[in-house]
Amino acid sequence: MKTSLLAGMLAAACALPALAQEAVRSAANADALFTSPDPKLHANKQVAYHIVKDLLEANHWELAERYIDKDYIQHNPNARNGRDAVVYFFTQILKVQPTPIPDKLGLPVAEVMAEGDLVTVVYPRRVIDPKHPNGSYSTAWFDTWRIKDGKAVEHWDPALMNEAPKLSN
Repeated sequence: MKTSLLAGMLAAACALPALAQEAVRSAANADALFTSPDPKLHANKQVAYHIVKDLLEANHWELAERYIDKDYIQHNPNARNGRDAVVYFFTQILKVQPTPIPDKLGLPVAEVMAEGDLVTVVYPRRVIDPKHPNGSYSTAWFDTWRIKDGKAVEHWDPALMNEAPKLSN
């Protein structure tokens, strides 16, 4: 009886945070998050900004040489190291098609943090889950880039194998 009661209480406690969570929300002005009064952090945030806006949002991978180093180190398990491999992943595996580059970022962004040579962009992410009482839940996705000499030289994200989440609205 005690074991059943304890197991039930534990299950209820684990389910509670998922039902009571606060949704991850995008910033009203995402572009403003990619600025800094510190010139070095501002420059690094601008590299990340153009990766997000020009490459990830508008799919203009022909511009990758401007923002990504040829020896780019990739920690996403779905793409290999090197700029050419990342371009291949998006253009040949995911088969993204270019769209006009927007004047302002359209992808929802929750936060942008820069420290030293690292820039992290946090995006709201809605995950469809038929087991969840609401049918979906809110969480966050992130990209972190290490910037050197005006280009991304290394990248991290929480991707799993065969995962390319939709981050747009």
